[in-house]
Amino acid sequence: MNIDWPTIRTGDADELHGAIIELSGWMIPLDPLAGSVDYFLLSTDEPCCGGCVPRNPLTSIEVHAAMPITPQADALTLRGRLVRLVDDPAGWRYRLVDAKPLDLLEATPPRTFSRRAFLASGAALGLTACAPGRFGGYTEAHDGAAQAEADNTPKWRPPAGTLTIDMHSHGGRVIVSRDPAIGAHRPFMPLAAPMRAGGMNVICLAIVTDTAVTRVADNRKRFEAWRDPQPGELYALGQTEFQRAHELIERQQMRLVTNTASLTTSGPLGPCAIISAEGADFLEGQVDRVDEAYTQHQLRHLQLTHYRVNELGDIQTEPPVHGGLTDTGVQVIRRCNALGIVVDVAHGTYDLVKRAADTSTKPLVLSHSALAAHPGARSRLITPDHARVIAGTGGVIGVWPSSGTFKDLHAMAEGVKRMADVVGVEHVGLGTDMLGFISPPVFRSYEQLPDLASALLLAGFSPEEVGAILGGNYRRVFEASVG
Repeated sequence: MNIDWPTIRTGDADELHGAIIELSGWMIPLDPLAGSVDYFLLSTDEPCCGGCVPRNPLTSIEVHAAMPITPQADALTLRGRLVRLVDDPAGWRYRLVDAKPLDLLEATPPRTFSRRAFLASGAALGLTACAPGRFGGYTEAHDGAAQAEADNTPKWRPPAGTLTIDMHSHGGRVIVSRDPAIGAHRPFMPLAAPMRAGGMNVICLAIVTDTAVTRVADNRKRFEAWRDPQPGELYALGQTEFQRAHELIERQQMRLVTNTASLTTSGPLGPCAIISAEGADFLEGQVDRVDEAYTQHQLRHLQLTHYRVNELGDIQTEPPVHGGLTDTGVQVIRRCNALGIVVDVAHGTYDLVKRAADTSTKPLVLSHSALAAHPGARSRLITPDHARVIAGTGGVIGVWPSSGTFKDLHAMAEGVKRMADVVGVEHVGLGTDMLGFISPPVFRSYEQLPDLASALLLAGFSPEEVGAILGGNYRRVFEASVG
């Protein structure tokens, strides 16, 4: 059965779950340098460059091929079994499994055809690759007006000794899909190359272990917990994802940062990673597992909560259950302080943050959010008072690039300025939440880091202040917490 992209776009393909279908599109390997691949994306539109990764689930589908396929320059037709995905953590809506190019199934010449023929067939939706807010790749505009603007944009030259650090990232895609048979072996995405291209030295590489029990809500604007985990389920997922994080670091030839000494020596050489966890769900309430993660997996940055109310405390996106931080949460913070692990209170409620600040003997971070005078119900934004609690510990708030909060990098820079006006420049950082958004953010690749730095200069920050925001402030907290 041959289907077209409007069937994908409208969701009518839901009724074809399990059916053998044929679909034409452009093949996009997640690693543009790879040879033959058996996992890739099939997109409605031709990518503008090898590194572009579609993020709109209605313009592309995941493909698990029956055999390795050499990347094609032209559109091709695949036949396979269509699978409707539910709450996929990467946001995909459909997957084509056991897929084969049609020319391998029929005694006919290869059915590849030009972009012009594909568009004329009506199969494509006419979306532009790398359009802002739609795709994960990043390219510069090349028209005369954009170039003229670029010529007048201040360029940031990092002061001597500056380290750029992303406080919160899922770059490279270490997070496991809800289907363990597939998710544990999902191919990684390029990470070191865009870090080098943009000048990002270090990232806090975060695993997530509540994916098995959370899902995208009906409005596709937030995640929510939908069932209780089985005993040992989230711990096992944590073991898998910690292993994937180390495998990614090795494959990408990155350096691992575990203390101040390695940050000082390896950081300037980059790309580097600090092992992090978004949500302490893998602990399953067992405080001794903090020691295990520190020793066996080199965990050095722990976010207490994520999208489920866990054993450590309440979250911003659900009604409170514990009244803030639990006694177990207090014990976990104390253990982190003793071992040398940065404590991250992102996603936690204001009451959780206040008790965490009273508990911790080290600076806290809130790795990714933004300021709002009056955040709505279940909002991930924070109030000025919320931010001041973090600053009061000597900590740092990472401003994120959510497209629901900022329309572009310049608006994000103004958001950084508003945060700095509330807590002081020394308490503001960058938390990109790379590959962690449902809707594509305004910062989609580390190659955009120079543009963000320029936007911060235009917002009125000095070069030294830009260096502090883009890494120096988190470095101070890391050194004070980890030693």
